[in-house]
Amino acid sequence: MQRLPTGEVVITPRNFKLLEELEHSEKGLGDMSISYGLVNSSDIFMGEWNGGILGPHGQKTQHDSRFYELKISIPESYPATPPKVRFVSKINMNCVDPNNGEIIYSKVPATKNWNRNMGMEQVLISLRAEMASGENRRTKQPPEGSTF
Repeated sequence: MQRLPTGEVVITPRNFKLLEELEHSEKGLGDMSISYGLVNSSDIFMGEWNGGILGPHGQKTQHDSRFYELKISIPESYPATPPKVRFVSKINMNCVDPNNGEIIYSKVPATKNWNRNMGMEQVLISLRAEMASGENRRTKQPPEGSTF
């Protein structure tokens, strides 16, 4: 959503927003401790994405230097609603359902305070910040390579 100098509000269509995010990711712009990209480059609806988060380094967390794989599904209502995010890599965090790896939207700041100007990058950054939070930094983690 953009506000023009005339005061008009322009709402960016879903696919334009996703193309913008894809370009941003492919060019390596933004936070280098996260990554995201299309599962299938020929998917014209851009509905399924892979994500990755490198655990916070040097903050004495259980996540230090671990790599977590995620699946991101983009609903038709995106960007009005946040993407559906699920950890593939097993992880113990208070904002992740321990049975299936789905994030709990009410416990992740980026999804709890979602607005259409946000994107996948903000969700992944928010999850990484949660790894370093007082509630999650010392939580014992499953062996590396474990999956949901």
